[in-house]
Amino acid sequence: MPVIVPAFSRIGEENAFAVLARATALAQAGRDVINLGIGQPDMPTPPHVVEAAVKALHDGHHGYTPATGILPLREAVSRDLDRRLGVQVSPDSVMIVPGGKVTMFMAILMFGEPGAEILYPDPGFPIYRSMIEFTGATPVPVPIREANGFAFSAEETLSLITPRTRLLILNSPANPTGGVTPKAEIDKLVAGLAAHPDVTIMSDEIYGTMTYDGERHHTLLAYPEIRDRLIYLDGASKTYAMTGWRLGWSVWPAPLYDAARKLAVNSFSCVNAATQWAGIAALDGPQDCVAAMMAEFDRRRLLVVEGLNRLPGVSCITPKGAFYAFPNIGGTGWKAKALASALLEEAGVATIGGPDFGIHGEGYLRLSYANSAENIARALERIGAFLETNRR
Repeated sequence: MPVIVPAFSRIGEENAFAVLARATALAQAGRDVINLGIGQPDMPTPPHVVEAAVKALHDGHHGYTPATGILPLREAVSRDLDRRLGVQVSPDSVMIVPGGKVTMFMAILMFGEPGAEILYPDPGFPIYRSMIEFTGATPVPVPIREANGFAFSAEETLSLITPRTRLLILNSPANPTGGVTPKAEIDKLVAGLAAHPDVTIMSDEIYGTMTYDGERHHTLLAYPEIRDRLIYLDGASKTYAMTGWRLGWSVWPAPLYDAARKLAVNSFSCVNAATQWAGIAALDGPQDCVAAMMAEFDRRRLLVVEGLNRLPGVSCITPKGAFYAFPNIGGTGWKAKALASALLEEAGVATIGGPDFGIHGEGYLRLSYANSAENIARALERIGAFLETNRR
């Protein structure tokens, strides 16, 4: 039998894909399944973005590109950051990567090793902890609490830093909670990080365009005092409904950029050329498609929160960002993963149990409202009927 290195026994998974596979299998067997589990927009990629990729193929963009991405796309990322967030970033610090996970993978590989500690949000995107454990580093969860509106606490985050801390991972707007951390809390965190100059920060801002109720997204790139140790993660998957295109980008401080470039050369070589030209069209083209998508998500957000708060034993604060609700199911008497499984198998509604996002996720479910308003209403009706007859 082949013997692989022990690190692979520590790799976790993103259970949303397992739930998607099970929901698909049930549907293929004739069940009517409503999927509120997977985190991807249900809208198509904007037509002008698709056409840009088709044109790139007709124009002969079939070969390798630089491992860091084509210059016109890196320039487009710089323009977007200036226009949208008011920050200036050189195209020479931008790296084009196949999706958001690659930046996580690179950053955690750079700083994770036995004896090191890496802080990450909990509940949070499950790949953070998975990759930390793969490297042998110690994962240190930063609690993301409902009492704080699912924003991180600067005071609590800073209290968890030790001399062994190498990397701090932040995420706002947040998956799975929909929380948005206010500027005042970010200000306090950045001020406190002055006492920890050896801690690098990775800020996952993939949902940065997705906020509601006048809430503004505040980027860590706006703080010059940490720019020399900040890794910024972003991409096209959520904003432009391009999950399957695998197009992400990151901004790296100069001391780390070449290490990231070498990882790119040794792993994926480059993002496929046509997708990169599509990315330029997405960033530089009309943004009304984004506004329309966000208006629809907002309508669904209000629908799902109102419906969840009518369910027996369930309460849900209103998410301020992304496209997820994270209802508290403590009053139902169910454990979260058991309830998520029962809802899928018995009620035909796919959700994700909170513990799939970390130890602080118990007592919660994640529902994606990246589905039609009609399906959301049907799903809520099914969940309500199930809970009425299956209270514990």
